Amino acid sequence: MLSVAKIQRRNAWQYYIREVAFGDGRRPVGQSLKDAQELAGFPPGRWLGRGLRALGLTEGAEVSERQLELLFGEGRHPDADRIERCLLDDGVDAAAARRLTALGQPIEDIEARGQIPLLGMDFTFRPQASLVVLWALGDAATRRVIERAHERAVATTLRWLEDEVAETRWASGRGRAKTPALVVAAFRHIDNRDELPLLHEHCLILNRVQRLGADGEPVWGALDTYRLYQHVVAAGTLYTLAMTTEVCEALGLATAPREVTPGLRPVMEIAGVPEDLINWSASRRQRIEDALEVLTDQYVKDHGHLPGERGRHGLGWWAAQETRPVKKRPKPLAQLLAWWRASATLRFGQELIDGLLEKCRAAGTAIRARVDPAVDVALAAVDVAAIVFTVREGFSRRHILAEARRHLLETLRGREFTRGLDDYIIHRALLRYSRRQTITKPGREAPPADRMTYTADFPVPQRWWIAPAEGTPPRESSRYERARLASRAVQDAIRDARIRAEAATANEATASASSAPAGHRGREGETASAPHAVDHPGRDAALTPAQRAAAVQAHQQAAMPEEYLEGRTTDPATWLRTPKYLDRLAAFTRAADIRRRTMEDRPKSEQPAEAVKLTDQQHHASPPDQGRGAGRNP
Repeated sequence: MLSVAKIQRRNAWQYYIREVAFGDGRRPVGQSLKDAQELAGFPPGRWLGRGLRALGLTEGAEVSERQLELLFGEGRHPDADRIERCLLDDGVDAAAARRLTALGQPIEDIEARGQIPLLGMDFTFRPQASLVVLWALGDAATRRVIERAHERAVATTLRWLEDEVAETRWASGRGRAKTPALVVAAFRHIDNRDELPLLHEHCLILNRVQRLGADGEPVWGALDTYRLYQHVVAAGTLYTLAMTTEVCEALGLATAPREVTPGLRPVMEIAGVPEDLINWSASRRQRIEDALEVLTDQYVKDHGHLPGERGRHGLGWWAAQETRPVKKRPKPLAQLLAWWRASATLRFGQELIDGLLEKCRAAGTAIRARVDPAVDVALAAVDVAAIVFTVREGFSRRHILAEARRHLLETLRGREFTRGLDDYIIHRALLRYSRRQTITKPGREAPPADRMTYTADFPVPQRWWIAPAEGTPPRESSRYERARLASRAVQDAIRDARIRAEAATANEATASASSAPAGHRGREGETASAPHAVDHPGRDAALTPAQRAAAVQAHQQAAMPEEYLEGRTTDPATWLRTPKYLDRLAAFTRAADIRRRTMEDRPKSEQPAEAVKLTDQQHHASPPDQGRGAGRNP
């Protein structure tokens, strides 16, 4: 999970230097950052990113208070004090010497125009609550696995931002250049304001990067921060996917969906961690829900109706702000670990806490035995495209990429996958199920692929109201629930078309084999069959096309979250309550049947290629990034 905040000139930068660098605690007045960290037993920050070399910094080195103040408070070189002294000794006046230490445009010039300089952004990475619980209550070996996975996932996400996203812009956006070198100060925190476990990492990304000027010399400029904001969701899904996969493979675990808010996308948590234990670590959630109920009542009184989806998000933000506790003084990790374990043991019992990891492994073993490490790329592309279109109607490549990574997390349940599979899914989704909206004007260069907008032609379900349950008021269906319905309708049509097409192919092959001369039939009773494309690699027997199509459908039904577990919001039985809305679902089914019959009635030469080509799977060897099974990253 990833959240973003601004680091600005006024008071925001002081908050990060005085409190975030000190474990979200209040540093004693007059005490240096290093002394306070040592007395509290709190780890110092460290430098990350490829842009450190241009500043004379080393990756992994300790972040000092003065470096933070110069970079994120003044926009100057981290060694500006020494550089300024040398310039003064050479006869340069004080004002000019200060300007020469600025990275890019001095912030004084920006403030003179009445603008507030943006000096950086705080990208905060945190794992799912179940992983935090395992980290806090597990043994030293378990904590090392989770911490190492967290570090690698953060590094992987930062590298992806550098390679694929980071750009600098100048001349009001008329000039742009890729900048694969960021400067990042990372601070790890281990608890929340209630002193309960919350492993997370604050990565302060400097809003200054280098590019080559007109004379070929490097110059400092500002990041295109809007572009970074646009890719926050894709970056967050990459972090979650990378960390969850590594932990599950290392510890033999698996994930399962947990519905946090009705109607919204479930969180993929570690299977086996009890809900009560997750709620124990998420201490603020109940206070936020109580405050949200009060704010919702006031909203109804003021507006005369319940808030919509966007209104609920806004009220949730206000509820979180109103319930934030005051700052505390950080404590050493060893002290917190002892207190967390004692608190959880008193509340849930020694047996549960001591056997938590084994319980999770048992749940993971059961899920891994049922869900094969395979991805049906054809249905994945349909699922991704239908969901993004229903939610947004107009979308970009980054939206498809984020949804593809979610699909892998939900489908593979923590299994490893071939590197590049997410890119292959979005390529297929954009190529087969999307329609480009961006039009290039004559005489102008076409925009990059990640700046184009797309749409699709999937059926969009109408909105419906969900009946109240357990005393809650009725609510309107969310965009996610409507997206799952659209995806289900399209997938059912494609599954049906695929099974019919492959069954017809099998019948034709059987008929050809029976009519062939005896010398060309092979062994008596043997029929033509193709190697299976979707199944776990350990199965030896080859499947006929019809059997392979059935295996595809069975795998997807086992792997997709709405089919695997009961009680999901995406299960129609939980949110289509009345005959009226069941009729709507039946209407989508009838429309899919009409489209299928139309396709079947065409002569074979006129049938679209998609009816046959949709059998491509992850195990096909044609794409360069695809291997057999769920290959490991190199």
